[in-house]
Amino acid sequence: MNALMPLIDSAKCQGCGLCVEICTCGVLTMVDGMVTARNGGKCGWCTMCELVCPTGAISCPFEIVIEDID
Repeated sequence: MNALMPLIDSAKCQGCGLCVEICTCGVLTMVDGMVTARNGGKCGWCTMCELVCPTGAISCPFEIVIEDID
């Protein structure tokens, strides 16, 4: 499994699908009413899925750092 993809806590996921709708990379999909992450190599690491999840079921194991270079 690719370490740079969203992690889904199936105990917290209510299957609302908001994360699937917002995922522009196609990494998140619904399987039997639950969200599943697949094809992590295509993840753009935007963390929007983590932000829209109302139950906190998604965590992104990576941190985006923006550095201002003068």
